[in-house]
Amino acid sequence: QVKLVEAGGGLVQAGASLRLSCATSGGALKYVTRAWLQQAPGKEREFVGAITWNNYTYYRESVKGRFTISRDNAENTVYLQMNSLKPEDTAVYYCAADRFGRRVESKDEYDYWGQGTQVTVSS
Repeated sequence: QVKLVEAGGGLVQAGASLRLSCATSGGALKYVTRAWLQQAPGKEREFVGAITWNNYTYYRESVKGRFTISRDNAENTVYLQMNSLKPEDTAVYYCAADRFGRRVESKDEYDYWGQGTQVTVSS
C-alpha cells in the first residue's frame, strides 16, 4: 500500500526558511498531482500548492513568491521550500496525491495523505 511520509517541520522565527519533504513508500505514484495542504488550529485544511505529473506548479495566492514545490522523480519525493515564513504560516502541513493527475485544490479531491508535520513560526 502506498504511503506518504512528510519530514522537515519545526520551530523557526519569522523570516526564516524551511524545506519539507514528502517521500513515498510501498510503491511509486506516477502521473499524479502531488500537493501540500495546511491546517491551522481550529481551521479547515487548506490548499497551499501542487505540482502535476508534468511539472506544472500552482499555488495559493498568499504563498506565491515565498513557497516553491519541486519533485525528484527518481526518489519519488516532493519538496516544499518555504521562505520568508510568517507566523500565519503556522500549521500542520500535509502532503497529498491526486491519482488522476488533475489541477485541483480541494482537499476532497486528494486520495493519498501523509500524517502531517508541524511548522511553527514565532514572531
